Amino acid sequence: MEAAEGPRGRDKRTALDVIMSQIRRKRSATDRKSLGRFLSWNAERATGIPEDTETDSVVAEAAERESERELGWGRVRLFLQRLGKREDSRSLSLAHCDVTATDLMELATLLPFLPGLEEVDLSWNDLIGCSLRAVTSHLQNVGGVRTLRLCSCRLNSDDIAALGESLGCIPLLEFIDLSWNSGVGGGALQSLLGKLPPTLRELHLVACQLTAADATILGGILSCLPSLSVLDLSVNPALTHSVEGSDGLHGFSDFASSLSHVSSLSSLRLQACGLTADSLQALGASLPSLRELDLSCNKSFSGGLNQLTVCLSHLTHLESLDLHLCCLTHTDLDALIQVLPGMTSLSELDLSSNQELGGVAGRLLSALPLSQMRRLPLNSCSLSLEAFTALALAVPSLRCVDVSWCKVVGGRLSLLLDALEPSVLTELRLTSCQLTTQDLLHLASVCKRDFLSSLRVLDLSYNGLVSSEGWAAMFSAGGLISLEEIDLSLRPMTAIPCSDWLPALLCALPRLPALKRVAMQRWTFSGKERQQLSHSLKKRGVMLEADSTNKDGALEFKATNRETAEE
Repeated sequence: MEAAEGPRGRDKRTALDVIMSQIRRKRSATDRKSLGRFLSWNAERATGIPEDTETDSVVAEAAERESERELGWGRVRLFLQRLGKREDSRSLSLAHCDVTATDLMELATLLPFLPGLEEVDLSWNDLIGCSLRAVTSHLQNVGGVRTLRLCSCRLNSDDIAALGESLGCIPLLEFIDLSWNSGVGGGALQSLLGKLPPTLRELHLVACQLTAADATILGGILSCLPSLSVLDLSVNPALTHSVEGSDGLHGFSDFASSLSHVSSLSSLRLQACGLTADSLQALGASLPSLRELDLSCNKSFSGGLNQLTVCLSHLTHLESLDLHLCCLTHTDLDALIQVLPGMTSLSELDLSSNQELGGVAGRLLSALPLSQMRRLPLNSCSLSLEAFTALALAVPSLRCVDVSWCKVVGGRLSLLLDALEPSVLTELRLTSCQLTTQDLLHLASVCKRDFLSSLRVLDLSYNGLVSSEGWAAMFSAGGLISLEEIDLSLRPMTAIPCSDWLPALLCALPRLPALKRVAMQRWTFSGKERQQLSHSLKKRGVMLEADSTNKDGALEFKATNRETAEE
């Protein structure tokens, strides 16, 4: 056996020796050293040295994680590009993107790749209603979200419940907007009771069909939000109405009393909420120290403002008060005038669209701290000549002047313009003021003196008495370097050619570097003029609002909400 096995063993060794000798002949000494190191490294790997194995494992895991992140971010980019949005690791804005329930499920799978996300906006996507749980169940992957916008998504009570269940996953939430979702009203707010984080600073529930019963629930929610500074419940006309035999005023009173627990509240907006004199009394009993109070478009408390004026006299920090379109009576205005001297921080007061103001405007202006007033719109207030003259005293400090729909302005615009201080006014609105050519010539002279160099918005619409000379002079004057919007539209069913002053506008465009919007409805153009204007504005990114023409050359009028404002 040994004799038989010996030759086979020697043959094996001989064959190995032959192979190694061939390798040695072909390699230099340096090569042999390199090969030795290579064989030694392989041998060490085979023995499994602990520190090397651990290092390799860590490196491999890190590379795998980095590859996964890159792959995930690539999916995020493709998803956003498909919806026409740019990628941003901190802000996810998908508003007006026609997002579907399927898109929502895909988005949920992408959230783990957005750990630094701080803002999510899914607003104005009405196809995601009934499907919100698909994404809320994954919010734990984006625990740093601070802003959540879900306006007009057709959310129902199940969606609100799903949102309430997931709020614990985003403890840093500061801003939430559920406006324009009718499904929020009718008791769905109960799902948020005790769920909103104490860090919340702004809560917006505009047009959610809230009822008095919801007001009671809302009162319970507010008591747990010590950091809340902005509360917007506008356009909920049934907020003080009784539902199924309940006491509507009692529900609103519960809400109003809860406001006293929110000491940080600085802005309260209750526009068009069906407030009455009784609800004003409930509100006045518990209002904290506000800086902004919006009670506009509540016509039902006409004649009852005195229920709130006692409270207003104590709001020494109030900076903005909005009472426009409230059908205020002489009694209301007299009560307001009496407390105005005590409102020492007031800088914005909106009493527009209150027709009876014209008779007491002079007394109101004398009661205001004119030196600190920044905004005082008095449009649609039937101003008398005396009141208009008194308004000129307030102009030097105002940033916004709006006397639209006041016919007394026509032929007397110089009273306002001559009182201006240089580079103060940012907004001038003179819609339907029966302005004359002389008014526009005077406006041009003011522009030349750079008194309107800070003006951003100029509204001269519905002033068809101005001749081409006036329009041309205004554009030729210069001095409007900050102008962003200008409205020259004419009244409905009007058609006047602009050929005589259009060249002045075209020449003025290079001197209007901030311009973003030009409204010229009812003005007629030739085909060449329209093409020239459109080209000049388009290359600078300026939006043109003008009526189109049909194949016969006739104007095709566009309806606007403003056309019935005067009525």
